[in-house]
Amino acid sequence: MRHFEHLPAEVRASVFHREPVEFSVDSPARTLAVALGATLYCPATRPKLAEDIVRQAGRGVVSMVLCLEDSIDDAEVPGAEENLIRQLAELSGLGPGTPLPLLFIRVRTPEQIVDLLARLGAGVRLLSGFVLPKFTEERGGAFLDALMSAENAQVTEALGGRRLYAMPVLESPELMHRETRTDTLSGISRIVDKYRERVLALRLGVTDLCSAYGLRRAPDMTAYDVQLIASVIADVVNMLGRADGTGFTITGPVWEYFKPHERMFKPQLRISPFSSGRAESLRTTLIEHHMDGLLREIELDRANGLQGKTCIHPTHVAPVHALSVVSHEEFSDAVDILEPQRCGGGVLRSSYTNKMNEVKPHRAWAERTLQRAEVFGVAREDVSFVELLAASLRT
Repeated sequence: MRHFEHLPAEVRASVFHREPVEFSVDSPARTLAVALGATLYCPATRPKLAEDIVRQAGRGVVSMVLCLEDSIDDAEVPGAEENLIRQLAELSGLGPGTPLPLLFIRVRTPEQIVDLLARLGAGVRLLSGFVLPKFTEERGGAFLDALMSAENAQVTEALGGRRLYAMPVLESPELMHRETRTDTLSGISRIVDKYRERVLALRLGVTDLCSAYGLRRAPDMTAYDVQLIASVIADVVNMLGRADGTGFTITGPVWEYFKPHERMFKPQLRISPFSSGRAESLRTTLIEHHMDGLLREIELDRANGLQGKTCIHPTHVAPVHALSVVSHEEFSDAVDILEPQRCGGGVLRSSYTNKMNEVKPHRAWAERTLQRAEVFGVAREDVSFVELLAASLRT
């Protein structure tokens, strides 16, 4: 699979300086964690789940979570499990050339992992792993132990010898409560480090975190405007997202809105990037559907150390991916910083002659930027996210 593969070759050539590379479930975990991009959540109760998965893959989705947890009613769980097993069996019968995203199942309990892996049969080969809710050290250990114990010889054979990944969701009230946050994060750090080879990425469950205080952000606001949430994100990145080799990829929180709402504040998109006949109607559409708030939150995610995003609506995928493409300016800076002859440090003027690049302090940023460039590509010098988004939405 490859990001933007759904775009015609001539369109990709017109917007990319370097196109995204191909990757698969067998790629290194470090690559997959970044390549997750916009991870689309879908209730496992959907009657045409298999068709939905194939259709979304054709629209550029590369990772999906099939949810058996909060997106469905408690009474629906048995039926949802049966539907999930049936739909994955249907998918497994498709030809090997059928493009499919990385698929994860969001479970409720550790026992559910064991039960599902025993019942999935050939459908297990389509799985990339499980999403683990309400993750703490105690609950997380039980989930991860269940995952490993359920991988018997039959499951391993169906998977072709590869292992399933886990994506813990950090959303427990103990993270919101100031007096328990540090101990909770320390515990999570211990358990994910113990199972490091199995943990693909850590996901932030902001909706659950907000529920601890009866909060819900409006479409005019980002998660970072809710100070309680912003403080949690800062502490999670501080303790679990370090760039010294001990950290993990941490994904951005969900954006809940996808239809027009009454607006209280001014739009957050400047006119100039969309002017000169480039995409005035696109700006209007984005503002009408409060996508300007989503775009701002995506930028704030990256500024605060997060990559990718949880998505609950297909319209959110293109903006996340368009803003994940590395700009030509970012790429030029990263390449300059990582030149071998500059390993001793120093300061240099950027090739765009508009900023200082300090080799040692900016090295970790440059490494992350080139990693993102590998899976999302590098835009042409005269191409902005506006052209990338417009190209994605036209297909």
